[in-house]
Amino acid sequence: MRPGHGILRAVTRDLSANHRSDQAAGSRNALVIAIDGPSSSGKSTVGAEAARRLRYRFCDTGLLYRAVAWLALDRGVAPADVAGLVPLAGEVALVADSRGRLRHIHADGRDVTRQVRGAAVDRAVSAYAKVPELRAALVTRQRDMAAAGGIIMAGRDIGTVILPNADVKIYLNASAEERARRRAVQRRTTDETEAGQILEDLRRRDSIDSNRETAPLRTAPDAFIINTDGNSFDQTVAAVMGAIAEAQDGSRGA
Repeated sequence: MRPGHGILRAVTRDLSANHRSDQAAGSRNALVIAIDGPSSSGKSTVGAEAARRLRYRFCDTGLLYRAVAWLALDRGVAPADVAGLVPLAGEVALVADSRGRLRHIHADGRDVTRQVRGAAVDRAVSAYAKVPELRAALVTRQRDMAAAGGIIMAGRDIGTVILPNADVKIYLNASAEERARRRAVQRRTTDETEAGQILEDLRRRDSIDSNRETAPLRTAPDAFIINTDGNSFDQTVAAVMGAIAEAQDGSRGA
């Protein structure tokens, strides 16, 4: 077994068992919910809050790619070095917090959650994430996490590639300018040059993610599209919860 892979499977088994216990107690139907969208569109924060309200697990799959990118940068492995890159997928693990959110990253034997959200990884992650062999190495792991249901999974290809049969598909969108503003606020950035660099990096990443040959960023035909420009956090969460409720009502009436 590859390093780290056993950790992820153990965590997934534990979370699945906990979820089945909740479901057996009559909490609610165990839906699989996919949330896609470009970088900084709010998938992680909004998805985590929706999962909390539903008592579902939450997984930001982008953390897996960020973790591999961080580890590759740390070890000097270039995106073109497929033979050196793909094995790194087995050395990263998503670890749950007390609410069942798979939001902590362990790599190289330590917690690197803070490091994988840094600017260097922001600039590099799309180049690594577009490598077909790396994406293939992570597909099964993502599907395994969703197999038990009762999960909100966020990413860029969840509803189109990873979980095409998800019960609910949501696409969160926002302009590049709005997303850059949010990222600058998140980093407490007040320098205009740095803010401009954030916008440039987001536009470049959008282009890479939308035009890569393997699993490009796309809107699933059956997705609820939610544009979040001008929305408060609570308004966007409410829109997501409304889409989930609409999908639930539709399935009941089918």
